[in-house]
Amino acid sequence: MPRMLDVSEDVRAEIGDEEADRLLAGENAPGSYDCTSCRTPGDSEQERTSTVLFVGEETAVLAFAHATCIPSQVVKVAEEQLQGAVRSITGAEAQAAAPAATAPVGEQAVLGVTSGLVLIDNELHPALVVEPTAPIARPGSAGDGDEFLPLLIEQGFLPVGDVNHRPSPIAGWSVLLAMGQLHAILQPGTGGGSPVAWWQAHQPLQVTEGWRAAANKSHTVLVFAAPVGSIGQQPREDLLRDALEKAAANGRLVAAAMPLAGT
Repeated sequence: MPRMLDVSEDVRAEIGDEEADRLLAGENAPGSYDCTSCRTPGDSEQERTSTVLFVGEETAVLAFAHATCIPSQVVKVAEEQLQGAVRSITGAEAQAAAPAATAPVGEQAVLGVTSGLVLIDNELHPALVVEPTAPIARPGSAGDGDEFLPLLIEQGFLPVGDVNHRPSPIAGWSVLLAMGQLHAILQPGTGGGSPVAWWQAHQPLQVTEGWRAAANKSHTVLVFAAPVGSIGQQPREDLLRDALEKAAANGRLVAAAMPLAGT
């Protein structure tokens, strides 16, 4: 039976017309599935369903999501992370696709990432706080200055003057989860290509049940970023909030709201 699948041009280019047509005809696509974004059941015979292709250096994995959660897209991730996702994406709706020829993700800056809940307008929002372990120089620059915040502002992040105000959305960026674990923060690919990892976890990071529930409710994660030495490792969310407010008061905090991508 034909399925109500959305197959983007990027996904079709990766898996080929023949495989895409088989999916649309219902030959290789599941009827029911667990949405790789919100983790609730979906039915490709009854509702619009997105095909999401996770692509590593040697492996590609096809998964499914409610079209209302995320659009059909290709998401590039490191091979070792994809192998972990293969095990974590529920087996029935994740199918091994043909290996795809893709450029490996380049080396990323050393960034520390902390998850926590931030209270804004009496509502808890899932947040990630990004802080480098050392000053970040502008690519190609011989200087030793810290250009972390200016570089992010050029990408669309906005300075935070008051943590009590919800950050604005940023185009093309997203947060990649797999079975409730944090895998990566994705940024737009060059020339309008598929998203690539701006930050990747060496091992998937655990998040709390409360954080995951808030993320599944809003489908949005607030990402705050500050230069080295601005936030530090805070053992409690109230101390993290205090550090964010201090960084904002000192003009050392930027932020953006990002949708969830993947699982």
